[in-house]
Amino acid sequence: MGSSPGRGRSKRAQLVRAALPCLLLTALESAPATAQSLTPDLFNPSRGGFASPDTLPTRRTAGVPQAPTDALPVLPDPNADPRKRQQAPASSRIGQVPTYGLPAANGASGSGYDSLNRKRQQPKLYPGQPKPKRAGPGSPVHPTTPVASLGPPRIAPPPSDTANKTPIPRAMAGTVPGQPLRRRLKLDEDPFGAVGDYVGSFLIKGGLELSAGYDTNPARLNKPVGSPAYVVAPDLLVVSDWERHALVADLRGSFSGYTNNMPATIDGFASPSPVEVDRPDFTGHVDGRFDVDRDLKLTSQFRLRLATDNPGSPNVQAGLQKFPVYATYGGTFGFDQTFNRFQVAAGATVDRTAYTNSKLTDGTTSSNDDRDFNQYGGVGRFSYELKPGLKPFVEIQGDSRVHDQAADRNGYFRDSSGGYGKVGSSFEFSRILTGEVSVGYSARNYVDPRLSQLAGFLTSGSLIWNASGLTTVKFFTDTQIAETTIPGSSGVLVRTYAAEVDHDFRRWLTAVGKFTYGTLDYQGQNRNDKTYSLEGNLIYKLNRNLWVKGTLRHDILDSNQPGSSSQGTVVMVGVRLQN
Repeated sequence: MGSSPGRGRSKRAQLVRAALPCLLLTALESAPATAQSLTPDLFNPSRGGFASPDTLPTRRTAGVPQAPTDALPVLPDPNADPRKRQQAPASSRIGQVPTYGLPAANGASGSGYDSLNRKRQQPKLYPGQPKPKRAGPGSPVHPTTPVASLGPPRIAPPPSDTANKTPIPRAMAGTVPGQPLRRRLKLDEDPFGAVGDYVGSFLIKGGLELSAGYDTNPARLNKPVGSPAYVVAPDLLVVSDWERHALVADLRGSFSGYTNNMPATIDGFASPSPVEVDRPDFTGHVDGRFDVDRDLKLTSQFRLRLATDNPGSPNVQAGLQKFPVYATYGGTFGFDQTFNRFQVAAGATVDRTAYTNSKLTDGTTSSNDDRDFNQYGGVGRFSYELKPGLKPFVEIQGDSRVHDQAADRNGYFRDSSGGYGKVGSSFEFSRILTGEVSVGYSARNYVDPRLSQLAGFLTSGSLIWNASGLTTVKFFTDTQIAETTIPGSSGVLVRTYAAEVDHDFRRWLTAVGKFTYGTLDYQGQNRNDKTYSLEGNLIYKLNRNLWVKGTLRHDILDSNQPGSSSQGTVVMVGVRLQN
């Protein structure tokens, strides 16, 4: 089959267009045509192989070898000797502008300062992650703020971590930009203690304890006679809140009442115990300090002690209706001077002791004026702070006692003079062990030559050991010289030792255990009494204003005099109201 008419004409037109240029070149060429010679360069497969490099017009004339820019790089021969390998020539720096130092903004991070003012790279956030807020000057960096120096941005926590939680204001959470850090609250050492009220610049704390129970031997007789008992014990503490100077008033009292009366006679003789054994007890002092300057302070104290003779004491008259009450009141006025680490404290003391008349069972009264006396003395203390928390001291005291009546009811002249000297140290080691302890010697001489010198070894101290956050151990010791009416006895040397352990099972449940040991040495009469007391308390603190307290105590009086020993057990339950 022949081709179509249209396709034949197309082929003939293409032949005509190809022949016309050939004819034109043949006509215009005047010189005869020559054939091209066959050379080895004709078959060179590399670019530029048709011309020899020596015939190029742009060849180097200095004979410096130069690799063609189009040539493939020649790899070094791995089998050749490394010392004979030819190193590639370094690129020429002729005609180039030298660059010194580092270019501008070299090494700037994506979020840091850029001197070229280029656009910062914004951090990439994960899907669902909240956009961070830019922190201004003074604002804290939030832990979730993506900062380049803190590493990659953190992924937002899943909703389960923040679910079912009470939202709090940002100001309370401390997440407000620019908000100052909140001051940490001071730890409350006694979360159930009395708060008190401010009256002007004074803080006042008050309390009242009401207890009821049973005492198996309130009169401390050799043959016990029990009675129901009740105790009313108020207390008041007033503390000044001044930048300079100070004033503190500490007043504590109690009244022990018994519903049953004791027998007036025992075995046909007058009882050594009163019929009514109710007795008050009060201890109070007001301390003042006037700051003259940083190193000099004027000090003063007013004190009052109101009590009766202890049950079972030989000073108690036979056939009494009730205990006579005595009051000891007085004051101390002195100064406290500091010389760097050396401290001197001294003061003058004035005290008076007065007894009420004794009421007898027959309705008559007996005077106790021979037991009233005044005491004048002075005390000095010298201490040196070796290091913080350790301060040794030396204390010297002297006094003179003058009775209202020269001779007592038995004809003895009991005016006397004496004093003591002791050495010790105060402690304060990281608030774990605080207090002071001292030892010394005391002596007292009497006007009456029939009364021998009263002398003996004395101890005094008060230590508090915070064994743990829930347990506190306390130790107390004291020595006193007391007056007596026993014929031929100079006085009573009273030594007391007490140990107490407080433990909090919970902050609202406290147990207190206390053991007390004492000795009473009636010098000149060969009488020695020993006292033992074991006490346990359980305190349940409902809140800061109401406590419930239970007490169990057992007392023992062991005397070397026949018929003078006694025992007694006390059980009390009560409440404490405080503010």
